[in-house]
Amino acid sequence: MFASPADVSARLAGTGYLSGDAIATSVYLAGALEKPLLAEGPAGVGKTQLAKAVAQATGAELVRLQCYEGLDEARALYEWNYKKQLLRIQATNTDEDIFGAEFLLERPLLKAIRATGPTVLLIDEMDKADVEVEGLLLELLSDFQVTIPELGTIEAVRRPYVVVTSNATRELSEALKRRCLYLHIEYPSAERERDIVLAQVPGIRADLAEQLARTVATLRALELKKAPSVAETVDWARTLLALGREELDEATVAGTLGVVLKHRSDQERAVKELGL
Repeated sequence: MFASPADVSARLAGTGYLSGDAIATSVYLAGALEKPLLAEGPAGVGKTQLAKAVAQATGAELVRLQCYEGLDEARALYEWNYKKQLLRIQATNTDEDIFGAEFLLERPLLKAIRATGPTVLLIDEMDKADVEVEGLLLELLSDFQVTIPELGTIEAVRRPYVVVTSNATRELSEALKRRCLYLHIEYPSAERERDIVLAQVPGIRADLAEQLARTVATLRALELKKAPSVAETVDWARTLLALGREELDEATVAGTLGVVLKHRSDQERAVKELGL
């Protein structure tokens, strides 16, 4: 998918995603070694956006499995079309051949395995799913195949590029980690976040982007319930443009703080610490 880490950096930058050396190298190796990439770090540092950028940069289809508590095989891998099976039984007076491929309803994991074109499979927020779901993923992450008891083993027609993300709210299993390349992503430096804002918000002045990035870095240093994400920094920049503000003064910060801080207690702490 990529010729080198430098190629990764250049092509991701073309989508508006600015990657450092560690990210570019990990993305390149995941493709070159055909290994899933486990991207871990705080919420809002760009892990999900990385998978989207890889798909956009390579022209691949993005298939996303959003993880949550209670996710099961029927929602992640496949389930049977019971209505269609029942109609077949009623029409033929037999239950033969009702577990063929035509009765199968694809869910994200099976869809990615059966895809014939370039595909990026995003397994998002793995740490939110139950531990049992990790067991479901092990065969896919190691051999790029899934086993359906009624049909047998289905191997990938074309191996998808797999990105697994985690906010580290719980420890993932060693078995899952062993199958992946590991990438830890932290919040960007103020300088890099300034560059991200400049890349994603055309028309914003460099000095205002600098002010935004440094103010957000200050906010993240506070003890907040939810630190501002990179996406929220970009939203803040777009907010200032929409309001026609050319400076991040006290009145502007106080009036637009809800764009980046979504808890009242966080806003109160920021107002106190920033002296607004």
